[in-house]
Amino acid sequence: MALVKAKITKMVYPNYSIAYGENGKQYRFKGGILGQTVMLKGGKLKAGFNKAKLIEIVEKSPLEINNICENPNNCSGCKFQNVDYQKELEIKEEMINELYSEIHWNENIKINPSPIISSYRNKMEYTFGDEVKHGPLTLGMHKVGCFYEIVEDGGCQISHTDFEVIREYTQNFFRKYEFDFYHKVSHHGFLKFFVIRYSFYQKAFMLNLVTATTDKLTQEIFDDFISGFQSMNIEGKITSFYHTISDSISDAIKPDTITKIWGEEHLTEKINGLIFNISPFSFFQPNPKGAENLYNRAVEFAGEIDNKTVYDLYCGTGTISQIFAKKARKVIGVEIVEEAVIKAKENAEINNLSNLDFRVNDVLAEIDNLTDNPDIVVLDPPRSGIHADAISKICQMNAPTIVYISCNPQTQVEDLKLFMDGGYKIEKIECFDQFPRTMHVECIALIQRVKS
Repeated sequence: MALVKAKITKMVYPNYSIAYGENGKQYRFKGGILGQTVMLKGGKLKAGFNKAKLIEIVEKSPLEINNICENPNNCSGCKFQNVDYQKELEIKEEMINELYSEIHWNENIKINPSPIISSYRNKMEYTFGDEVKHGPLTLGMHKVGCFYEIVEDGGCQISHTDFEVIREYTQNFFRKYEFDFYHKVSHHGFLKFFVIRYSFYQKAFMLNLVTATTDKLTQEIFDDFISGFQSMNIEGKITSFYHTISDSISDAIKPDTITKIWGEEHLTEKINGLIFNISPFSFFQPNPKGAENLYNRAVEFAGEIDNKTVYDLYCGTGTISQIFAKKARKVIGVEIVEEAVIKAKENAEINNLSNLDFRVNDVLAEIDNLTDNPDIVVLDPPRSGIHADAISKICQMNAPTIVYISCNPQTQVEDLKLFMDGGYKIEKIECFDQFPRTMHVECIALIQRVKS
């Protein structure tokens, strides 16, 4: 199919661009920035527009006024790195307001900026692969629009500068041993991912090497890898190193075994005066500074908390649960990931909070076991949103107030429709730029029971 030259005239949440080709046709595709001239591979007509694939950026957007990123249109980690931050916020706010118009929300949804916009991430998940077929081993991010190609993210602006030093050291180390990455088609090789987590509170790093099962990673190899930590030119300190076996063929980390090879059991972070221990696969907000603002607004949305009973469904490691527990009479947290609940209980003990009850179960199943009448329900589900049956059961609890925090506004919009069908009304919606320079944002909705 012939390539089409087109100019992007609109952006749609979360990662779509609308462009008109020189042939007069409208195209919709992933990627791109408002104002760019691009080369597209056109596809089928659907819902009034032609699906397409971004092939090449022919001309930069007039909005791309910065020059601080080495891979602005190559690395899949960011999108707005070279756009003025205020303009980025305006674009996101426009996209979010259009999205929520689906539920006939007519008030302007304000976007709260992140308190920091560079070096804000506390976690980076790198992939082993190659940049060109049969090229040298590369540890980095997926190339935009590509399933196989990996690009180094030298000079990354959203993570601490130490991340790049550690990433490059790791890449060179495994090149030295000539170890092969895991090939998704042939299933040969074993190096899969390398995850770096950082504590702003401790200024410390946790490293996690993820591989398929192999007998090549001996203790001698690990000792050699660890020996390089001391000579690394970084501001922080590496305090732990884990090895995770993941034999799943999917392009995601599904741990079969997790082994601490060296160092501390966990990282420690501090939010709102509370201490949180973080293990290799604990969920924790990637932008802790921004998370404080997000969680404080959630508490404000909830209103009067003193002596109230709060359900925190999808509670993860209990961050929000503990913030609410500082004032509430009782907080019950539900989370399906057992490791997260173990950490939640440990963290509650560290913070001397005794009015918490954490339970390991799927929310849909555990709702039937919740016998307290909740005054407030807090929801912070995964990106996939909330199962329709779970929403139905939550509505049947008749809680006066629900605070719904979402990292995926698309699924939140669909869920809000079901809450409205279940006898609730949407009182407030706010957006938080938790992920500056990327397409992603978080939204909070205050949902209240309609009085009969």
